[in-house]
Amino acid sequence: MSAVMPLPPATLPTCASTVHARRGRWLALVLIALALGLFVLGTAVGSSGFENLLPALWNPQGDSAAHAMAQKIVWDIRLPRTLGAWCAGALLGLAGAVAQGLFRNPLADPYLLGSASGASLGVALALALMGGGAGMLGGAQSAITVSVYSSHWLVRLGLTGAAFVGAVLAVLLTLVLARGVQHTLRLLLAGVVVGVVLGALTSLILLLSPDSLQAMQAFLLGSTGFVGWTSCVLMAGVWLLCLVVAWLLARGLDGLALGEATALSLGLRLAPLRAALVAVLALATGTAVAQTGLIAFVGLAAPHLVRAAAPVPHGRLMLLSSLMGGALLAGADLLARGLLAPQELPVGVLTAVLGGGYLLWLMHRRTSPGGLL
Repeated sequence: MSAVMPLPPATLPTCASTVHARRGRWLALVLIALALGLFVLGTAVGSSGFENLLPALWNPQGDSAAHAMAQKIVWDIRLPRTLGAWCAGALLGLAGAVAQGLFRNPLADPYLLGSASGASLGVALALALMGGGAGMLGGAQSAITVSVYSSHWLVRLGLTGAAFVGAVLAVLLTLVLARGVQHTLRLLLAGVVVGVVLGALTSLILLLSPDSLQAMQAFLLGSTGFVGWTSCVLMAGVWLLCLVVAWLLARGLDGLALGEATALSLGLRLAPLRAALVAVLALATGTAVAQTGLIAFVGLAAPHLVRAAAPVPHGRLMLLSSLMGGALLAGADLLARGLLAPQELPVGVLTAVLGGGYLLWLMHRRTSPGGLL
């Protein structure tokens, strides 16, 4: 099996590049409008229908208890959850675009390269060393009894920091085992090996620390149910930082897509470029995984959908992939809430089923320029 990244649109004729740029602008507008629509729908989907919440929400002179409850459901639960789902999807979409550009392989995503497994191991270690006390993710994560454990450096570092360190080490280990990024098949195999080994270590830690099993179960299945405003601000800030850095490095990715020899002839310093991109990849993945758990296939599918709709250079590709990833995860979160209401599905399970089906469809199509095989 060979996986070849398409050439960046900057190498195409000017007319084609203009058409692709126009399509990219339209796609950005559509994705922004879709995000706004999902934010509105996010206030309506849940165990209590919006038709029941709306009268109590906009009639404070009536039942004060019902008004307070409706306000809490909308402003303290549903809105931060929807926004958090979008931010986590945007981080994963950006990480997927960076990984595919860095490794010049459309199969690459943060999960296949072992970074998510490393982040999971970091979180499992933090939970185990705190005795399972940090049992909730997202918004509840900030309400952990930090004062009790303030003397421990892992608590000061936080679950996001632990996930970030684990993701960085996992990616570096993958690169060492693959002996660089020259051979994509070796890179993917190394990522699979690292993911399996780190996953086994995570399972071993959970067996030795049974108090962390309940918290880690929600983490492994993926959930946006505990995301609060603090997590939203954190993920939004990290997303903006990673997006700015990735945008500044986009021309380097365009040059790298033409081959290492061409990139070197253009004067690109590949070692610092790769180091910065790996840092962006690990930070984006670690932050999203620490807040929402393991969300599958978003990082892989978002860049593919963008390239299919509007082939653009890496700068615009990473921005559009972020918007696409946010829309995908926010939409999946609404489905997870609404399909079996009042019960909820783990959003990570839903994205795995939908993303796996999309991946099988891509493999069946066997398209040539931007395809998978």
